[in-house]
Amino acid sequence: MEDGPAWTIREAGGDDAPALALIGAATFLETFAGILDGAAITAHCAAQHSEAAYRAALASGGRAWLAEAEPGGAPVGFALVGKPALDAAEAGDIELKRIYSLSRFHGSGMGAALMREVVIAAEGHRRLLLGVYARNERALAFYRKQGFADIGTRRFNVGGKFYDDRVLARPLAL
Repeated sequence: MEDGPAWTIREAGGDDAPALALIGAATFLETFAGILDGAAITAHCAAQHSEAAYRAALASGGRAWLAEAEPGGAPVGFALVGKPALDAAEAGDIELKRIYSLSRFHGSGMGAALMREVVIAAEGHRRLLLGVYARNERALAFYRKQGFADIGTRRFNVGGKFYDDRVLARPLAL
């Protein structure tokens, strides 16, 4: 871990759905407030970052990792992988559904540590895919540094409003 706020990462289970929902909604709001439509963000978080949504993702074979602040164990970041829902997906792919951290933890090495957990978990898959908001330059730079390249685009529904995403892929060793 680099200098900065202290944190640890652990794999999350179904009992962690409340923490995943909280950090999911908090980081989505923090990332996109002032960029995307506010009502759309609220609707998206209510639907996609609910406890039920995270329980369902984990119950259907998804895996998640929770980054927690030290001391105290408050959730401050997370990653979630699962079965691909991207048009660009091919046999053998897995999708990084979400990877976020509170901005106070940017530059702490947390994103790279979460990505390492994801890549280890993706062993045996051909590619790791993800969709990212096309104007999120910070995220795009991070993903490129992590070995991802553009393979397409998609329209992403955020609370009934559609935004342009880039679809990226990283080859994985089989």
